[in-house]
Amino acid sequence: MRQTERHPVDGANSLWHVYKTVPFLKVVKNFIVIQAARYTPFLGMKNWLYKTFLRMKVGDQTSFALMVMLDVMFPEKISVGRNTVIGYNTTILAHEYLIKEYRLGDVRIGDEVMIGANTTILPGITIGDGAIVSAGTLVHKDVPAGAFVGGNPMKVIYSKKELAERWKDDPIYGDFR
Repeated sequence: MRQTERHPVDGANSLWHVYKTVPFLKVVKNFIVIQAARYTPFLGMKNWLYKTFLRMKVGDQTSFALMVMLDVMFPEKISVGRNTVIGYNTTILAHEYLIKEYRLGDVRIGDEVMIGANTTILPGITIGDGAIVSAGTLVHKDVPAGAFVGGNPMKVIYSKKELAERWKDDPIYGDFR
Protein backbone atom coordinates (compact mmCIF):
# COMPACT_ATOMS: atom_id res chain seq x y z
CA MET A 1 0.00 0.00 0.00
CA ARG A 2 1.36 3.42 -0.94
CA GLN A 3 2.11 5.73 1.98
CA THR A 4 1.25 9.29 0.95
CA GLU A 5 0.23 12.45 2.76
CA ARG A 6 -2.93 13.98 1.30
CA HIS A 7 -3.30 17.76 1.03
CA PRO A 8 -6.70 19.07 -0.14
CA VAL A 9 -6.97 22.25 -2.24
CA ASP A 10 -9.79 24.68 -2.89
CA GLY A 11 -10.80 26.12 -6.25
CA ALA A 12 -8.64 25.22 -9.24
CA ASN A 13 -6.93 21.83 -9.52
CA SER A 14 -3.90 21.26 -7.32
CA LEU A 15 -1.35 21.93 -10.05
CA TRP A 16 -2.55 25.54 -10.15
CA HIS A 17 -1.40 25.70 -6.51
CA VAL A 18 2.06 24.28 -7.26
CA TYR A 19 4.12 27.27 -6.10
CA LYS A 20 2.19 27.40 -2.84
CA THR A 21 3.48 23.85 -2.21
CA VAL A 22 7.09 24.17 -3.43
CA PRO A 23 9.25 27.28 -4.04
CA PHE A 24 9.75 28.24 -7.69
CA LEU A 25 13.53 28.66 -7.35
CA LYS A 26 13.83 25.20 -5.78
CA VAL A 27 12.09 23.71 -8.83
CA VAL A 28 14.38 25.63 -11.21
CA LYS A 29 17.52 24.46 -9.35
CA ASN A 30 16.27 20.86 -9.19
CA PHE A 31 15.38 20.89 -12.89
CA ILE A 32 18.86 22.07 -13.89
CA VAL A 33 20.59 19.49 -11.68
CA ILE A 34 18.34 16.63 -12.84
CA GLN A 35 18.76 17.52 -16.51
CA ALA A 36 22.57 17.69 -16.16
CA ALA A 37 22.58 14.31 -14.41
CA ARG A 38 20.25 12.70 -16.96
CA TYR A 39 22.78 13.26 -19.73
CA THR A 40 26.10 12.69 -17.97
CA PRO A 41 27.65 9.24 -18.43
CA PHE A 42 29.64 9.60 -15.18
CA LEU A 43 27.88 7.55 -12.48
CA GLY A 44 29.86 9.01 -9.60
CA MET A 45 29.05 12.54 -10.75
CA LYS A 46 25.32 11.75 -10.90
CA ASN A 47 25.35 10.42 -7.35
CA TRP A 48 27.32 13.46 -6.14
CA LEU A 49 24.87 15.85 -7.84
CA TYR A 50 21.89 14.04 -6.33
CA LYS A 51 23.34 13.96 -2.80
CA THR A 52 24.80 17.47 -2.84
CA PHE A 53 22.14 19.53 -4.59
CA LEU A 54 18.95 17.47 -4.26
CA ARG A 55 19.54 16.15 -0.71
CA MET A 56 18.77 12.59 -1.81
CA LYS A 57 20.09 9.57 0.03
CA VAL A 58 22.05 7.47 -2.48
CA GLY A 59 24.02 4.38 -1.48
CA ASP A 60 27.55 3.52 -2.56
CA GLN A 61 27.98 1.99 -6.01
CA THR A 62 24.41 2.75 -7.01
CA SER A 63 23.99 3.37 -10.74
CA PHE A 64 21.46 5.66 -12.38
CA ALA A 65 21.36 4.97 -16.14
CA LEU A 66 21.04 7.70 -18.75
CA MET A 67 17.78 9.64 -18.86
CA VAL A 68 16.49 8.67 -15.39
CA MET A 69 13.92 11.32 -14.42
CA LEU A 70 13.67 12.12 -10.73
CA ASP A 71 10.88 14.06 -9.05
CA VAL A 72 11.59 17.73 -9.79
CA MET A 73 9.49 19.05 -6.91
CA PHE A 74 10.53 16.79 -4.01
CA PRO A 75 13.67 14.75 -4.88
CA GLU A 76 14.71 14.80 -1.21
CA LYS A 77 11.89 12.32 -0.57
CA ILE A 78 13.72 9.67 -2.67
CA SER A 79 16.27 7.31 -1.12
CA VAL A 80 18.14 4.57 -2.96
CA GLY A 81 20.24 1.90 -1.25
CA ARG A 82 23.66 0.47 -1.96
CA ASN A 83 24.66 -1.24 -5.24
CA THR A 84 21.29 -0.66 -6.92
CA VAL A 85 20.71 -0.18 -10.67
CA ILE A 86 18.03 2.22 -11.91
CA GLY A 87 17.40 1.49 -15.62
CA TYR A 88 17.30 3.82 -18.60
CA ASN A 89 14.46 6.36 -18.73
CA THR A 90 12.96 5.35 -15.39
CA THR A 91 10.77 7.95 -13.67
CA ILE A 92 10.66 8.19 -9.87
CA LEU A 93 7.88 10.40 -8.45
CA ALA A 94 7.44 11.62 -4.88
CA HIS A 95 4.39 13.78 -5.61
CA GLU A 96 1.16 13.65 -7.56
CA TYR A 97 -1.07 16.61 -8.30
CA LEU A 98 -4.73 15.63 -8.65
CA ILE A 99 -7.93 17.64 -9.13
CA LYS A 100 -8.93 18.22 -5.49
CA GLU A 101 -5.69 17.36 -3.69
CA TYR A 102 -2.00 16.76 -4.03
CA ARG A 103 -0.15 13.86 -2.43
CA LEU A 104 3.43 13.51 -1.24
CA GLY A 105 5.17 10.27 -0.37
CA ASP A 106 8.68 9.02 0.33
CA VAL A 107 10.12 6.55 -2.17
CA ARG A 108 12.46 4.01 -0.58
CA ILE A 109 14.47 1.74 -2.86
CA GLY A 110 16.55 -0.87 -1.03
CA ASP A 111 20.02 -2.33 -1.47
CA GLU A 112 20.91 -4.40 -4.54
CA VAL A 113 17.66 -3.65 -6.36
CA MET A 114 17.43 -3.93 -10.14
CA ILE A 115 14.93 -1.63 -11.83
CA GLY A 116 14.45 -2.19 -15.56
CA ALA A 117 14.26 0.51 -18.22
CA ASN A 118 11.17 2.67 -18.69
CA THR A 119 9.75 1.91 -15.26
CA THR A 120 7.59 4.43 -13.41
CA ILE A 121 7.64 4.45 -9.61
CA LEU A 122 4.77 6.31 -7.91
CA PRO A 123 4.97 8.25 -4.62
CA GLY A 124 4.88 6.43 -1.30
CA ILE A 125 6.45 3.21 -2.58
CA THR A 126 8.97 0.95 -0.84
CA ILE A 127 10.98 -1.50 -2.93
CA GLY A 128 12.64 -4.10 -0.70
CA ASP A 129 16.28 -5.20 -0.75
CA GLY A 130 17.21 -7.50 -3.61
CA ALA A 131 14.00 -6.95 -5.58
CA ILE A 132 13.90 -7.01 -9.36
CA VAL A 133 11.48 -4.78 -11.26
CA SER A 134 10.93 -5.74 -14.91
CA ALA A 135 11.32 -3.13 -17.64
CA GLY A 136 8.24 -1.05 -18.34
CA THR A 137 6.59 -1.68 -15.00
CA LEU A 138 4.25 0.78 -13.27
CA VAL A 139 5.18 0.37 -9.59
CA HIS A 140 1.93 1.31 -7.86
CA LYS A 141 2.35 -0.71 -4.67
CA ASP A 142 5.20 -1.86 -2.44
CA VAL A 143 7.57 -4.54 -3.72
CA PRO A 144 8.60 -7.27 -1.24
CA ALA A 145 12.32 -7.86 -0.64
CA GLY A 146 13.78 -10.34 -3.11
CA ALA A 147 10.67 -10.49 -5.31
CA PHE A 148 10.62 -10.28 -9.10
CA VAL A 149 7.76 -8.04 -10.25
CA GLY A 150 6.55 -6.68 -13.56
CA GLY A 151 3.70 -5.50 -15.72
CA ASN A 152 0.97 -2.93 -15.74
CA PRO A 153 -0.72 -3.42 -13.41
CA MET A 154 2.35 -4.64 -11.54
CA LYS A 155 2.18 -8.12 -10.09
CA VAL A 156 4.61 -10.44 -8.34
CA ILE A 157 6.02 -12.84 -10.93
CA TYR A 158 8.31 -14.75 -8.52
CA SER A 159 8.57 -14.48 -4.75
CA LYS A 160 12.02 -14.41 -3.16
CA LYS A 161 11.70 -18.13 -2.41
CA GLU A 162 10.54 -19.02 -5.94
CA LEU A 163 13.34 -16.99 -7.48
CA ALA A 164 15.93 -18.67 -5.27
CA GLU A 165 14.63 -22.09 -6.36
CA ARG A 166 14.60 -21.08 -10.01
CA TRP A 167 18.21 -19.86 -9.84
CA LYS A 168 19.67 -22.48 -7.49
CA ASP A 169 21.90 -24.03 -10.21
CA ASP A 170 22.84 -20.77 -11.92
CA PRO A 171 26.61 -20.14 -11.75
CA ILE A 172 26.14 -16.40 -11.12
CA TYR A 173 22.91 -16.21 -9.10
CA GLY A 174 23.07 -19.64 -7.48
CA ASP A 175 23.88 -18.13 -4.09
CA PHE A 176 20.86 -15.89 -4.57
CA ARG A 177 20.12 -13.89 -1.42
